[in-house]
Amino acid sequence: MHDMDHRLLSALRDCGTDPRVATAARALSWSGEHGALWIAAGLLGAAADRERRGAWLRGTALTAAAHLASMGVKRVVRRPRPGGAEPLVRTVGRHSFPSSHATSAAAAAVAYGALRPLGARLVPPVAAAMCVSRMVVGVHYPSDVAAGAALGALTARVGAAWMNGSRTDA
Repeated sequence: MHDMDHRLLSALRDCGTDPRVATAARALSWSGEHGALWIAAGLLGAAADRERRGAWLRGTALTAAAHLASMGVKRVVRRPRPGGAEPLVRTVGRHSFPSSHATSAAAAAVAYGALRPLGARLVPPVAAAMCVSRMVVGVHYPSDVAAGAALGALTARVGAAWMNGSRTDA
């Protein structure tokens, strides 16, 4: 697993030598910092879709909660970021596992996708591109991104009933 992680990271990091790819990866990384793009999208959805405002706001809360969960896992695991090549972006923290960008992106894709907004076709590819961007800029291993995406998707899936206003009896 270790060798595959490093080989995939190296291949994706090499994509960042193309200035267009590097610019796009930097922009995605910047917009995803602290889940900002996804939280803004959820708030925009809540403002635009008055009928389902509550569901949008709960989906936004799930996305933020997934992001916070990833930060908690990072503090426990404490895996260092990839070394070697200079990353294309600065990072807020030193720890790599799981990718918080991937966590919030996957949570948003699952949560907002369940609402089937007009732009639903746009969210998954942007979320996937954000996940890949973290490897292109050289700050996460593929396993960091995969774990983050799984954590985000699971968080949103577990909270789906709450997000949609369903009550569960305990």
